[in-house]
Amino acid sequence: MGSGESTTRRVSFGLDEDDRVRILRGVKLSEDVLQRMRNASADPRPPVNNKENLGEQTRTSSTSDPQSPKTQPRTTFPDTKEELRKRYEQQQAIIQEELARIARKEREAARQDITRAVQRERVQSRQESEKAKQLPASELDAWGKQLDKKEAELKALEAFYKEQITQLEKKNEERFKMYSEQFHTAATRSEANIKPRNVEPVCSNLQAQILNCYRENREQTLQCSDLAKEYMQCINAAKKNLLVNHG
Repeated sequence: MGSGESTTRRVSFGLDEDDRVRILRGVKLSEDVLQRMRNASADPRPPVNNKENLGEQTRTSSTSDPQSPKTQPRTTFPDTKEELRKRYEQQQAIIQEELARIARKEREAARQDITRAVQRERVQSRQESEKAKQLPASELDAWGKQLDKKEAELKALEAFYKEQITQLEKKNEERFKMYSEQFHTAATRSEANIKPRNVEPVCSNLQAQILNCYRENREQTLQCSDLAKEYMQCINAAKKNLLVNHG
């Protein structure tokens, strides 16, 4: 503490291989904070694959009482701008909480320094006062002036430490603002590099034809068996193509 000036620590942010903000340099984060950031960055919703379920439903419909297959929903990958924004807000909240904790710790350390310094000076003043009582009358006046001087120095020291705390809080606010701006800039840059990816339903034309066939032939569903077989072939071909393209 003392009269030394607090220095402003710089911080920088980095991106991992998926262009997600994961690295914060300049602030030593606790293991608990790092774990919370990992949990915040985890994908909360696994992709849902309805293709196999739809294929199973079609095979059942071709051999028993038909039930019209449900329209296949449009599947969207979770790496969209909305998901990135939510992860950014969660990570920013964790960083802000950690910076606030560091600021509180520094303020508490400063207050403890002031308390110890004031108590030390007061103990010394009492000791000198007790010593003055044992001095002859001729020296009491000189000791009284010395005690007054010590008391003035004590008040000046207390004012000095209060000023140091004020400056420390101001620097912490400026540093917190700088960290937040840098984090927001890095997150915005990362968000701009991520594009939403959509997957269109496969064999949608055949699916529509099967639905119409079942509606028109509720009592004679076997007439739709050829369409059902063609639809299953289309689904299997799409699965093979997906495996080839994505390994």
